[in-house]
Amino acid sequence: MSNLPSVCIIGAGSSGIAACKALYERGIPFDCIEKSDRVGGNWVFGNRNGMSAAYRSLHINTSRERMEYSDFPMPEWYPDFPHHSHIAAYFDQYVDHFGFRDQILFETGVERAERGADGVWSVTLDNGETRRYDALVVANGHHWDPRWPEPAYPGSFDGAQSHAHHYIDNKPFEGRRVLVVGIGNSAMDIAVETSHVSEKTILSARRGAHVLPKYIFGRPLDQILVNRWTGAVPWAIRKTTLRTMYRIGVGKVEDYGLPRPDHGVGEAHPTISADFLNRLAHGEMTYKPAISELQGDHVLFADGTREEADAIVWCTGYRVTFPFFDDDFIAAPDNDLPLFRRVFHPQVDNVFFVGLLQPLGAIMPLAEAQGRWIAAYLRGEYALPDAAAVAQDIEHERRKMFKRYVASKRHTMQVDFDTYLYDLGRERKAGARRMRERGFALPVAARAARAARAARAGDQVEAPT
Repeated sequence: MSNLPSVCIIGAGSSGIAACKALYERGIPFDCIEKSDRVGGNWVFGNRNGMSAAYRSLHINTSRERMEYSDFPMPEWYPDFPHHSHIAAYFDQYVDHFGFRDQILFETGVERAERGADGVWSVTLDNGETRRYDALVVANGHHWDPRWPEPAYPGSFDGAQSHAHHYIDNKPFEGRRVLVVGIGNSAMDIAVETSHVSEKTILSARRGAHVLPKYIFGRPLDQILVNRWTGAVPWAIRKTTLRTMYRIGVGKVEDYGLPRPDHGVGEAHPTISADFLNRLAHGEMTYKPAISELQGDHVLFADGTREEADAIVWCTGYRVTFPFFDDDFIAAPDNDLPLFRRVFHPQVDNVFFVGLLQPLGAIMPLAEAQGRWIAAYLRGEYALPDAAAVAQDIEHERRKMFKRYVASKRHTMQVDFDTYLYDLGRERKAGARRMRERGFALPVAARAARAARAARAGDQVEAPT
């Protein structure tokens, strides 16, 4: 009887396959449940599961070298900022290279995941089948459930309304008066694209933003002044460096027609665009403040101006949801789910989250590190701090995050790429020391797995503590 727990991984997107690979290489038995007919999740344009937000022209906004998994480089012929088709192909190659495709159950969804009194998970699939697992890894993504304006703006609108999640290309907006609402990456990309074909494109946002270029000094911005020790450098020092580079390379966004941001560089999730500021400066699009009221075929803005519009594209973000959990069990109201280092749930010891973070940088290497951390825990190589220390750590992390970032539903799970990886490496070493000091070989989830299997076999064993 194996002492290693059986695991269900929900989702085979970029985070899910990183978790699969981590468990596979450590010999931990798992099934990965994926709604689509292929891996890649959000990066599969026209994904059959209907959950992808990729549009036809989408390119990554973090550079290739910062996005790739540590042990599987992207092809050198890929551009610095590859197209979504390159990324989707890369994920397919990753799965086939490491050889775990046959452990992914495609075109199958998870309808329900319940944790029994014995700690074992009952996972009900959309084909009616129920499977039992000792641990659960949640990698269902957080860019698939569109969030519309909350509350809705007063008034009504006569034209077409859509969410950025459903944007494909600019063809439907040819010759139309388009209002794009939001100031994140999707909003800027869509505004730039529609401005090439529309009669007029307006971007409306409640606040200004620091728009970061993809390149500065001839190199991808996210590769400048980066090394293995970057995460150990205090944020205050790195912020000063970033602010100086931004002042030299970009200047003031007010000079391009945007309002002065109410926050500093690095105090909001980065908005990255190589073209937006130029289109704005060239008069090819217009900025407006927040919407005050929808008035049929017009929109009234907070500055008292009024504009005609035929279509609105709401780039208002996403809700973090877990449709397979009961809301009173695990949920993220206002997109907020406190976790230990964005992975471990403080009350449920055998559920883990991968990719449930919003990094200043790419998510894939972080998901890879999270998967390896989970594998170490399940194999009895890492021990968590005690419950009080976990709670204290979570509270400390949240205080720092809310102090640094603009208060919004967009900034509830922010991490800094380099700092997160550096701190996670230190925590894994600390957890290995704790495990040796405590003198047992199996974590709670693994001991629960052994006990539950023995009980199902009719043996009398002492329940794990």
